[in-house]
Amino acid sequence: MLIQTDPTQHQWGSRVRSAGMLRRKQRLEIIRHMRALRRATRLALATAVIAAAPVAAEEDASDSRVAVETAWSVFVEDEPRECWVVSGSRSATHRRNNQGVNANRGSCSFGANVTDPETLAECQIYLFATFRPGNDEPEISYTAGYPYADGSTVSMTIGSDEFELFTDGSWAWAASPEDDARISAAMRRGAEAVLESRSGRGTVVTDTFSLFGFTAASEEAQRRCAE
Repeated sequence: MLIQTDPTQHQWGSRVRSAGMLRRKQRLEIIRHMRALRRATRLALATAVIAAAPVAAEEDASDSRVAVETAWSVFVEDEPRECWVVSGSRSATHRRNNQGVNANRGSCSFGANVTDPETLAECQIYLFATFRPGNDEPEISYTAGYPYADGSTVSMTIGSDEFELFTDGSWAWAASPEDDARISAAMRRGAEAVLESRSGRGTVVTDTFSLFGFTAASEEAQRRCAE
């Protein structure tokens, strides 16, 4: 089921302006810092384990990730208060004229098919859900790491539900709070979200996001912004 909206009937223009480019850049910097800190922590833990038990470390090399992590992380910002959850793309494809092509996204260069989530996350390809005080539903947004084609939209598919996001530069949003609520509900009951966008050069980009852990993460973010 495709749910389409006319952005002129909603708050699309004001939502884009109010988001703030500086705020979006700060958010990506926070994620970059978090990822660097996580890598450093894992390296320190791995070094300590190897030093303490070299034989066991060799035997259990396949279990280096001790705790199972969901695909979503929770962040809280002040001034203004925002509580947001974020996940990186798990896989991506790049097509032009129905043929696989290489693609530049941000500072990264990709082949036609990418299946390494760590590589995609390094290139700032993210799906967000942002809560603010007084709002029961989050604002859904997506950045693909490159400027979308002027006037284009992003299609978002979750199971049998299809939605449309409107673009501004390298960011895309739902057109209204009502659309946000419908997308959020689909994300809570879905397994993955597939987003398809188009670049100025005509490259069709498809990103797939896991929704594992979205419900718990969004509930935590909502609770924190209600405090």
